[in-house]
Amino acid sequence: MLEPKKIHRRRQHRRRSACKGTAGRGTRLAFGSYGLKAMTGGELTARQIEAARKAITHTVQRGGKIWIRVFPHTPVTKKAAEVPMGQGKGAPEYFAISLQRGTVVFEMDGVPEHVAREALRRAGHKLPLKTRVIVRSRLP
Repeated sequence: MLEPKKIHRRRQHRRRSACKGTAGRGTRLAFGSYGLKAMTGGELTARQIEAARKAITHTVQRGGKIWIRVFPHTPVTKKAAEVPMGQGKGAPEYFAISLQRGTVVFEMDGVPEHVAREALRRAGHKLPLKTRVIVRSRLP
């Protein structure tokens, strides 16, 4: 699973308001010919990204090349069950990323279009966002 090697602070604010609005960067295909674009904002965990990646690799039978365009940097903390109020913030549980609408999450290349569309469609089902498969426009 994706996780930072080293983090500056163990506990951070989650910046859930960062999910609002439209992304200004990372909205176009940079590496591959096919991509999965987030149509709504939200938070993705490392487990969800890994589940989507596995769905893609399973569908393409380990062919082609896949790029993951997002990385979960933000630690999300959780307090133990039945802990009273106070006593500070909980321990880090997992890592997540806040995504804005329009961000490209995955890209792929090296497979036929119908295979890529099916793989990215299945990956989209693993994510808690509405997604769309995008294709690089070919100039004649």
